[in-house]
Amino acid sequence: MKTYTLENAQVSLQIAADGAEIKSLRDKNTGFEYMWGADPEFWGRTSPVLFPIVGSLKDKTYNYGGKSYSMGQHGFARDMEFELVSLIGHEIWFGLKATEETLLKFPFRFELEVGYKLEGRSISVMWKVKNTDNKTMYFSIGAHPAFNCSLHGSKLRFDTNENLISGILKDGLVSGEEKMLTLVDNELTLSPEMFDDDALIIENNQAHDITLIDPQGNKLVQVLFDAPLFGIWSPVQKDAPFVCIEPWYGRADAADFGQNLEERVWGNSLEAGHDFECSYKILV
Repeated sequence: MKTYTLENAQVSLQIAADGAEIKSLRDKNTGFEYMWGADPEFWGRTSPVLFPIVGSLKDKTYNYGGKSYSMGQHGFARDMEFELVSLIGHEIWFGLKATEETLLKFPFRFELEVGYKLEGRSISVMWKVKNTDNKTMYFSIGAHPAFNCSLHGSKLRFDTNENLISGILKDGLVSGEEKMLTLVDNELTLSPEMFDDDALIIENNQAHDITLIDPQGNKLVQVLFDAPLFGIWSPVQKDAPFVCIEPWYGRADAADFGQNLEERVWGNSLEAGHDFECSYKILV
């Protein structure tokens, strides 16, 4: 696995060409590792890029142009090797293009670029999606970074004190049921039981700034994003020592979804020859 490192006097960031995935984010003064180490006993990934779908498809299939296509959860980009596009100073970009294999799953020609920029203790994660086809492309994209923490007593602090409304997954699909996440002084206390129904899905721009705080009250990680929805996840019934904070532009299908790609909730459409750009930040 080929990896690249961005570092300064404060932190070291390691990214793999496989999936253009963050593999390590370490404090150089304390040695603390912020990212989950991908132990397959719990979850064998660290921070995959979700493209061209986020979440699961109903029956693992969708319909487009009179045909049916199959694709696994979160798409295929996370399992592909990206090419290095550029590495200049503290900024690196990776690229992925459509192949004959991807066209069997996703019938659009595209270019996906994933960039990382290190500034002090801040990492900007940048995405550029280019529609190189001659028709409108429909896609989703999202993040899935996993941060080391205990699920016993750690907290998430939000940029709101309004209670959050979360969708509930059943068998990987949005069930239509909801539950309220009660915040106390802008904070939600984590527990393993919180994820018994799989990921929490918070839609409709309910928050855009989330800080992970350890049981001793120390700030670990802050995630800032413009995405209209996000997920919070840790593996079901595993009491894993990490939590994922996931900005999304898209989500899993609903259980009653009609399976037309153009109608995926929170999906994005991109005209031929156009670009889609978005980003989020991780501060440690």
